[in-house]
Amino acid sequence: MTKPAYVAVDWGTSSFRLWLIGSDGSVLAERRSGEGMTTAAKVGFASVLAGHRQAVSAPETLPVIVCGMAGARQGWVEAGYLDVPAALSAIPAAAVRVPDAVSDIRILPGLAQRDPARPDVIRGEETQLLGALDALSDGNGLVCMPGTHSKWVHIRDGAVTRFSTFMTGELFDAIGKHTILSHSIQDAGPFDGESEAFRQAVTECIRNPGAASNLLFTARSGVLLHGLSATDAKARISGILIGLEIAGALDGAEPGASVTLVASGALGALYESALEAAGAAPTIVDADAAVRSGLAVAARALWDL
Repeated sequence: MTKPAYVAVDWGTSSFRLWLIGSDGSVLAERRSGEGMTTAAKVGFASVLAGHRQAVSAPETLPVIVCGMAGARQGWVEAGYLDVPAALSAIPAAAVRVPDAVSDIRILPGLAQRDPARPDVIRGEETQLLGALDALSDGNGLVCMPGTHSKWVHIRDGAVTRFSTFMTGELFDAIGKHTILSHSIQDAGPFDGESEAFRQAVTECIRNPGAASNLLFTARSGVLLHGLSATDAKARISGILIGLEIAGALDGAEPGASVTLVASGALGALYESALEAAGAAPTIVDADAAVRSGLAVAARALWDL
C-alpha cells in the first residue's frame, strides 16, 4: 500500500482544497470546502488545516505545501512575491515556512510585476504555471488562466517575463446584477461555448474592442426590439466581455502565438470556444491537474521526495 508523502493545499479567498499525496505521486484522499482565506482568517488557519488533515488521516508530522491566499498579507503567513522576470523553477526555494508548526508547512510566494505603468500581481496561479510548464513548447508561450480575475502570462525559457490581469469574471457578475442589463437576463438559462450568440459576440468584440460598451447595450436593445431571449442576451454579454479580454491579451502578441489554456469545467469550455472563434487553437491543461502538479514540483524540490 502506498504511504502518504505530503499534503498539498490550494487555499483561495473563498475556497479550500487539500490532497493527501502518496509516495508514488497518487492522490490518496481529497477534501474541498468553502473555508477560504476569508473564513480561515476568523477561525484560524491552523485549525482549518488540522481539521482537514485529521479527516484524511494524514500523520501530524507529514510536510504540507500550500499555495494561494494563505500567503497573502491578510493570510496565515505572508509569503511575499518574486519579481518578474522570474524563473518558475525559483518558486519553491522562495517558499515561507509557517513558524511554530509541528510539521514542516511551506507557503509558496506569488509573482509581482512592478512596472509603474502596468503594476500587477499573481497569487496562486504561479503554481498552476509551474505545473503546466511541460505543456509549453520548449518552455515558451502565452498562458491563459480564466477566472474571476483572468491571468494572461508570457513565458520565455521557463521564466515569466510579463503578465496581465483581466477582471472579466467580476465585471460579468457586476453587470449582470447591478446594471440595466440585469432586466434582460433575469430569466436566463444555462448556455455553453456552442451558443451562436456567445461566439458571435466574441467575434464582434475582437473585431472592434473599442465598441465594447455599445455592444453590451445591444443585449438589452436586442431583447426589446428583436426578441433576443434572456439566455442569448446573457451569452452575448459573456461573449463581449471574454472577447474584450482576448483582444487585449493578444494585442502585441506575436502573430499566430500559441495559447495554453489552463482551465476546467464550464468556464474552460467557454474560453476554449472563444479562443477558437478568435482564430487560436489552444492547448488545454486541466486547472486542477496543473495546481496539483505544481505543488508536486515544489514538494519534490523542497523535501527531495
